[in-house]
Amino acid sequence: MSPTARALRALEILRARPGTTSQELAERLGVTDRAARRYVAILREAGVPVESERGPHGGYRLRRGTRLAPVAFTQAEALGLVMAVLDGRPAAGDPGDPVGAALDKVVRVLPEEVGRQAATLREHAAAAPDPWAVYADPGVVNTLVEAVAARRRVVIAYRTQAGNEWRAEVDPWAVVARRARWYLLCHSHRADAVRTYRIDRVQAAEETTTGFRMPPDLDPVALLEAHLGTGWTYPTHVLFDAPLEEVAPWISAPMGRLQASDGRCVLHGSTRNPAMYAQEWLAAVPFDFRVLGGAELRAAVAETAARLTAAVRPPRPEPEPGPEAPAPVTDFGLSG
Repeated sequence: MSPTARALRALEILRARPGTTSQELAERLGVTDRAARRYVAILREAGVPVESERGPHGGYRLRRGTRLAPVAFTQAEALGLVMAVLDGRPAAGDPGDPVGAALDKVVRVLPEEVGRQAATLREHAAAAPDPWAVYADPGVVNTLVEAVAARRRVVIAYRTQAGNEWRAEVDPWAVVARRARWYLLCHSHRADAVRTYRIDRVQAAEETTTGFRMPPDLDPVALLEAHLGTGWTYPTHVLFDAPLEEVAPWISAPMGRLQASDGRCVLHGSTRNPAMYAQEWLAAVPFDFRVLGGAELRAAVAETAARLTAAVRPPRPEPEPGPEAPAPVTDFGLSG
């Protein structure tokens, strides 16, 4: 996050929670106490009237009666915002949709010319709905993001795709958006391991008062990618007859982890859907491979191979008709 972005985040915190101390501000921003005071100084230099009070009930607050100027968009920024919203959520074109209602408010407060262009784009741009789209609850996302910023554990209620429900206390490390899906990257105390959870399956989230330490040098995206292919029901173990550098571009993170092996490479992973793994993922890799482990994956690959083989098998020849039988002679009692 850039210094400007953190300063704006600090402004949001002070507006929502007057009396926030520098230590509390630092915790919510994920920075040192000294850095938090520097962001306050940036706000003051920009003309934002931030006051500070000493004592047990002191802290930073905006001067009473302060009216902040509304956010101003350029035409390119406004159109880019509308495009991004429609691209991620086609239903936002409908003012009845919650996101559509929010977008409508944004468009209405824009300067006349900019707002007219944004409204025209929204009215005449058609976005095809994604039949597999799922959306995370904004309230749950907000709780998780606040807990990440404050370094506080959360208790989540989760429902798996199979409908199983459970609760767990987790250290929320990051909220990551990946290919139209929102994930929570965390340390689960229930599993005592790193876990990635689909946020659209989180039924509820509650921040606790227990703090946690963020792992040093955390790269949320890289760690999420590394864990997407692990922890599923069915193990996968596949040997590719090609070097790692040639196979790697064809292997996505959910397929597992690729390792070099004597001029070839081996893929270790897991899946909850062996048929999809075989038909959509492995079948798309343009190299010979052999399933070394995973009985379910082996069966799925065999079934896929049999179906594809049957598709190119020559059709059975139609049986040729035999010689036409002579018509039967019927005796009507006319013979002598």
